[in-house]
Amino acid sequence: MTIEFPLVIDGVWREGSKGAGEDVLNPATGDSIGRVAHASTADLDEALEAASRGLREWQAVSPWQRGAVLKDAADRLRADADRIARSITLEQGKPLAEARVEVIRSAEFLEWGGEQARRVAGRTMRGRDAGHRIEVETHPVGVVAAFTPWNFPMALAAKKFAGALGAGCSIICKPSEETPASVLALAKALLEAGVPPAAIAVVFGRPEEVSSYLIPASAVAKITFTGSIPVGKLLAAAAGRVMKPVTMELGGHAPTIVCGDVDPEKAADFLVKAKLTNSGQICLSPTRFFVEESIRERFTARFVEHAKAWRVGDGLDPRTQMGPLANERRVQAISHLVEDARGRGATVAAGGERPGGRGFFYAPTVLTEVPDGAEILRTEPFGPVVPILPFTDEEAMLEQANGLEFGLSAYVFTNDAARQQRLKDRLQFGTIGINDVVTHPPEVPLGGWKESGYGTEGGIEILAPYQKTKFVSVR
Repeated sequence: MTIEFPLVIDGVWREGSKGAGEDVLNPATGDSIGRVAHASTADLDEALEAASRGLREWQAVSPWQRGAVLKDAADRLRADADRIARSITLEQGKPLAEARVEVIRSAEFLEWGGEQARRVAGRTMRGRDAGHRIEVETHPVGVVAAFTPWNFPMALAAKKFAGALGAGCSIICKPSEETPASVLALAKALLEAGVPPAAIAVVFGRPEEVSSYLIPASAVAKITFTGSIPVGKLLAAAAGRVMKPVTMELGGHAPTIVCGDVDPEKAADFLVKAKLTNSGQICLSPTRFFVEESIRERFTARFVEHAKAWRVGDGLDPRTQMGPLANERRVQAISHLVEDARGRGATVAAGGERPGGRGFFYAPTVLTEVPDGAEILRTEPFGPVVPILPFTDEEAMLEQANGLEFGLSAYVFTNDAARQQRLKDRLQFGTIGINDVVTHPPEVPLGGWKESGYGTEGGIEILAPYQKTKFVSVR
């Protein structure tokens, strides 16, 4: 049976007005699981009109009650986590256990946004002379246009819904057409919890057409995007032309520094799991492995052992450790990076091929003797490929680690406290893991340095990107 994935506009779940759409594929098989509707410009106009009305309705709800609604929506996600996780696995490919973790993390973001909504406050100050008072008020920024990707289709949208709705904004979200069920489930929970129907819209369509229509629309006050640096630059430029603020959480290429004082086998055991989570399709994923020469051989041997033994398969199979890549484009991109490195003299110590059969699978791959000119050292791989780069000179290694435009995350593995401090201070990244590879819990602000983004999401600051201030002088 074909599943229909509709638009959601003003509380109505429906097809696009022109009947356009596209198939949604199961990455494990390549087969269609349904069809997602595309919005026309007339549909987008309806979403914009509803969002303007929804903004007035939702910002009139007290912050305390907004918090209650978001926390109710979080409870609804938790109660339906098993069913939603299955739909995420079907459309995105990740193992079912990982999909369930994503649903729970999405609920945590909604709950956190609801808790912070209850703390929205202005402040009052005495003026410089008698009878003078200054008030600073906090207001919702307005209608938010949010653009979200396919790698964590629910969690990355939940961050934006939590911040925007917690602040009192309405939101129009354009998720990836490849993973529509996730955000539709999120919208369903929010609407059933009591968010006004006009305050939420979910629309799909050709990304460049939807973004070029929503960003300059007079009703839209704020743009938020998670995705690649090239696309982020295009959207930020479009927003800049109409002087609209943006939040950009963009790509990463995380240096992972493994120092000679750690147990190389234990480090490899930990890092292989972190690397192959979500098939390596994580912006925070460790991607460039700088391993001190004294332990390089042992670390590499253990990592290769894991990579060759890792069970790759359909995410619905409980035995699966790594699912497929999300789409054929990712398979081709990873194949290109591996073949480029191989052609330049790198050794493929594990993987380096696409398994036979159906689906968008690529074997966990380890590259050694990777030359400086290899494209994988400059391009975010976003897949299960590990280039291992030996180092003896810490200063030269740091220059290489910091030498790209990426500044999202970096990782340091050492038990030497002085070295931890020294490397942490020198690395030019917004997120650092020490003997750890991070995820993003809602209580922490996450944001990239350099070209990896503007602003942060999460933390006690979660509402700030969706707020504006008003200064009032009273005599």
